[in-house]
Amino acid sequence: MSEGKSTIRIGTRGSALARWQAEHVAAALRALPDAPQPELVLIKTEGDRIQDVPLSQVDGKAFFTKEIEEALLTDRVDVAVHSLKDLATEMPPGLTLGAVMEREDPHDALLAGDRAVVVPDQLKKGARVGTSSIRRRALLARWRPDLELLELRGNVPTRIEKLDRGEYDAIVLALAGVKRLGLEARISTPLPFEDFLPAVSQGAVGVQIREGDEEVARWVEALDHPPTCAATAAERALLRTVEGGCHVPVGALGEVDGELLRLRAVVCSLDGSEAVEGSLSGPLSEADGLGVTLAEELLGRGGSQILDGIRKAEPGG
Repeated sequence: MSEGKSTIRIGTRGSALARWQAEHVAAALRALPDAPQPELVLIKTEGDRIQDVPLSQVDGKAFFTKEIEEALLTDRVDVAVHSLKDLATEMPPGLTLGAVMEREDPHDALLAGDRAVVVPDQLKKGARVGTSSIRRRALLARWRPDLELLELRGNVPTRIEKLDRGEYDAIVLALAGVKRLGLEARISTPLPFEDFLPAVSQGAVGVQIREGDEEVARWVEALDHPPTCAATAAERALLRTVEGGCHVPVGALGEVDGELLRLRAVVCSLDGSEAVEGSLSGPLSEADGLGVTLAEELLGRGGSQILDGIRKAEPGG
């Protein structure tokens, strides 16, 4: 952003949830004394265009971020707002994470067509459950091998409409997204962390900026929430170390208590038949190292074999 410019251009996807996140960042910027005026720039991503096949079956990555990052690199926007779980752990050269905003509830949520279902065990045998996440599919298969797991694409309101049309008996979504859109009344129950560790950084909003853009960095860093930043840094370091991503069933959750950070994680086979879990605690200041150490422990206890099996099963693996 050139000196004296009166606006900060915020790059975002156009879905209702993405726009909510971008508006959340814009509102936080407006609250800062003398801050430039935020302006939303809507950008369509590859993930928005691909609706007919599971993304786990499509070559490539960064489906929901690549075009926005390109706009940031070419100075078409000044910041990029992402669901942090969509953002690759290795960023393109020239970009950095300027802030991680305070996390919303990171649970997965079960939404059932039958409103009488208030705990997961009340789902009928063979129930049709929709999700777009292979992590959720793997953990659901581990928990209830009898379920029929079906692909589910579209934005949050579209997915709920498909549930209401009877295409599924239940669907699983990130609780944070449902809540942010004011649809929490549709949630039957949060899924417990004991069985369903969330996606890395689930519920957190990341604000990405250009390296060296000191003026924008000065405004954006005021939005950072240090406990969330530390927890997600540990989770992202773990995922980076296991070389995971959208094609690998890895769940992780960092929880902060004062200056202590506890990190839990699971690596699961696609069919749920094998899983390696672990946890580790350490100083908040050593978040990245905690993630690396726990990842290496999980890999050494069988995680490597699980992930090797998944990669070999992938096209071209």
